[in-house]
Amino acid sequence: MTTRKNILITGASSGLGKGMAIEFAKAGRNLALCARRVERLEEVKNELLAINPNIQVEIRSLDVNNHEQVFEVFEDFRQTLGTLDRVIVNAGMGKGASIGTGFFAANKQTAETNFIAALAQCEAAMTIFRAQNGGHLVTISSISAVRGFRRALTVYAATKAGLSCMTEGIRIDVMNTPIKVTCVHPGFIKSEINEKVEQVPFIVETDVGCRAIVGAIEKEKAEAYVPSYPWAILHRLLRIMPDSFIRKMS
Repeated sequence: MTTRKNILITGASSGLGKGMAIEFAKAGRNLALCARRVERLEEVKNELLAINPNIQVEIRSLDVNNHEQVFEVFEDFRQTLGTLDRVIVNAGMGKGASIGTGFFAANKQTAETNFIAALAQCEAAMTIFRAQNGGHLVTISSISAVRGFRRALTVYAATKAGLSCMTEGIRIDVMNTPIKVTCVHPGFIKSEINEKVEQVPFIVETDVGCRAIVGAIEKEKAEAYVPSYPWAILHRLLRIMPDSFIRKMS
């Protein structure tokens, strides 16, 4: 299997983005990291170079909701590194509340960040990959993509379902070409996005979850549910569980 040397990760200043960057740094990959908080990116860069001083780490400030900037930053990374071998669409957010309870602005922000901005990132990445005739597009969806959920998860789950579906469509579009496409569905992994959530079943530490995510990404399969225990099985059960059970879960 092809070794993807130059890897771009969005939302890389904390959480899963930072955790994946650490795992790839250990593996000797060059990293192109972007996020809104450039001061946090500087800290991450220093941490990665302490782990492996032989890699190249490039950082750029990026708000993924600035769609023109997404294209500019991705292309800048490509020019700096020579090629982009893998792009991981990771930036996202989890604001929101039950529909109709006065939180439209928060729900809209989550919808725009998790889907429209993800579309911009996929467009920018695939533009580069088509020109290179090669690359690996990875989207970070969620286990919540398999069902509708209530309260704060309603819009979040819907955006992740849309992202999973879009990723599948891209993959089908470039079948039998040198471009590979993977959608990863993480289960519950500790990160900033869920730090205020109480009672999370099967939750794992960030480093454990990120090792599982990176392991799945490296296999370059069409989709993955991670950590494999219990989500490789549980995602199938979630699809058929009665609504009353889902209501109690969320």
